[in-house]
Amino acid sequence: MTKRDWVMKSTVAVILSTSLLMGGQVGQASAATTSYTQQTKEVATIAKSLLGKPYKYQASGPNQFGSANLATYVYKQVGVKIGSTLGSLYKAGTKVTKNSVKAGDLVFFSSNGSGSPTFMGIYIGNDQYVYSSQGDGKVVLKSFSDYSKKFVGARRILDESSSNSNSSNSSSKPATDIASQVIKHGEKYMGTPYKYGSSKDTTKTFDCSSFTQRVFKEVGITLPRDSRQQSTVGKTVSKKDLQVGDLIFMKASVNSSSDRITHVAIYAGNGKILHTYGSPGVTYSKFDGTNWEKRVVKIKRVI
Repeated sequence: MTKRDWVMKSTVAVILSTSLLMGGQVGQASAATTSYTQQTKEVATIAKSLLGKPYKYQASGPNQFGSANLATYVYKQVGVKIGSTLGSLYKAGTKVTKNSVKAGDLVFFSSNGSGSPTFMGIYIGNDQYVYSSQGDGKVVLKSFSDYSKKFVGARRILDESSSNSNSSNSSSKPATDIASQVIKHGEKYMGTPYKYGSSKDTTKTFDCSSFTQRVFKEVGITLPRDSRQQSTVGKTVSKKDLQVGDLIFMKASVNSSSDRITHVAIYAGNGKILHTYGSPGVTYSKFDGTNWEKRVVKIKRVI
């Protein structure tokens, strides 16, 4: 037996003995670490495999990707559900510092290096991150340190102390939590008067789109100012797939021959919408089977 073989055998013996003395805790910790490490490797590998794919605003893959949608797609491939917008992902998981980023973490940047993020990527280790770049027109690999002045935050989606299934469960919560926050923030404005063309800078009055813009802004999601612009962002969903927090866009009346959007509301669940109009101001209205439902032109999911 060579000296190297003897050292290896002795090391294994010590590890096994320690594991038995600790009731198998070493083995359990090792399994959890392996699961976390394996997931981060899978995330990095999948992200790198998408290099060169064309950039397209809010495209969700597999052949084209928006900035946030790239992360959504990659994590879905490893069984982890996360949001699909910059705002929701910037609140997902656990906050980590710039000096603590690890493979698999989501990294966020701003063009001017401060404020809310304007683009994001997936850190894959070795001072590199992958992101779908509008400027480059495709998914690219960049040096993380080269973008340090534009860095505004990082979030860890994967849980180092949990198994794969536990990570998936814990990471499926953010979108639902954010939707609940949207409704909670909206409810605090109940009864606030309606005013057409109300300023986006006031909470004393709202029109339908300044209300939705304000409520989503308070949970970190930026929307355009008017309802027609808001209808161009997010993912289109059908009425049968409605979820709390979805934006519902409507035309002027049931009998209108034009599908021109004139109103927006937030789906609040249980067949109700939260919105503002006319004399009630911010209020809940029944949606299912009503004229509100019959006026629907489009439904978008931005969470």
